[in-house]
Amino acid sequence: MNQLDLQNRVCVVTGGSGAIGYAIAERFVASGANVVLWDIDGAAAHAAAENVRAVSSTQVNVTDAASVAAAAKSAAERFGSIDVLINAAGINGPIAPVETYAIDAWRQVIDINLTGVFICCREALPYLRRARHGRIVNLSSVGGKEGNPNQGAYGASKAGVIALTKSLSKELADTEIRVNCVTPAAIESDMLRNMTTGARNFVLAKIPLGRAGRPDEVASMVAWLATEECSFTTGAAFDLTGGRATY
Repeated sequence: MNQLDLQNRVCVVTGGSGAIGYAIAERFVASGANVVLWDIDGAAAHAAAENVRAVSSTQVNVTDAASVAAAAKSAAERFGSIDVLINAAGINGPIAPVETYAIDAWRQVIDINLTGVFICCREALPYLRRARHGRIVNLSSVGGKEGNPNQGAYGASKAGVIALTKSLSKELADTEIRVNCVTPAAIESDMLRNMTTGARNFVLAKIPLGRAGRPDEVASMVAWLATEECSFTTGAAFDLTGGRATY
């Protein structure tokens, strides 16, 4: 593992108990960061924080602005700043065609995967502006670029994350804050395991390397994007797809 410099950076990771969030937290701690885990499941976040030696965990509902604002204020007051925000919280939602997709399920996917990213960025930005080199990395998906059948809500939410990333990066181009996103293909996680067999086989069959990605492979890319070395890259969507063709 290459050593990246996040020494003493205060890094908030949403979805910290999930496979990708956990791997990111683990990589950040190894790079010297003070990691704060946010997750809707407070007990799972606490357990994850103990396992990776993160400095703090908080139960946070990313769709609730008051919950996020309180957590951001607490982190900044306790640790002196928020230097890095990683938006890894997300759900897949039902696998179903648009024609029969439940409206409540659609709203839940959009709320967590897109509105949650917006809220976390919005509430963390006052603290990131005070940081010497603020960084935001959002977890999108190759599904947000290409779309997959029967995953309309998920694809739409992840496409929105890409657009939000690009818009916010331009708004902050006159600062030292860099905003990028990562667009993985299928990654070994509960989200992949919980898909129907047909849906899982469909997404795996599109990967030329013939396997799902690993959470630590996502963490490697995210970690570099969170460092000061990522200085001239902003508003980008980085593919992590095992050779799957995207635009």
